[in-house]
Amino acid sequence: MEHDKTIQSKCGIEVLNKVRGICEPLPEVEEIIDGFGHTTFKVKGKSFVIMGESDGSIGLSFKSDKEIQFILLQQDKFFKTPYIGHHGWVSVKTEEPINWNELGALIKEAYLRAAPKRLVKQFLV
Repeated sequence: MEHDKTIQSKCGIEVLNKVRGICEPLPEVEEIIDGFGHTTFKVKGKSFVIMGESDGSIGLSFKSDKEIQFILLQQDKFFKTPYIGHHGWVSVKTEEPINWNELGALIKEAYLRAAPKRLVKQFLV
């Protein structure tokens, strides 16, 4: 069975480009299309942002920990990511206006959770 969650809509591409702008300056980030067609941002093989699109709906998820996830889930704009939410992943409701300053900080935190200590030191210097 083939899946395709690649981002193709104008709105989806705009969101993807904003996420790219946040991720590209981070050391050793790689953008790939996974086997399901999701756009995935990784550092040293570990995913920290996953994006996809299905039926015009844009999915945007990031790596978190259980404590931060619990706090974010108190806000209506976030929800537990299906299938991987039990590992702390959080998704953003993209049909609502996105606070890019807040999301940028959360994506950078996600990067720091996934990155090896050597890159975390490099980023924090």
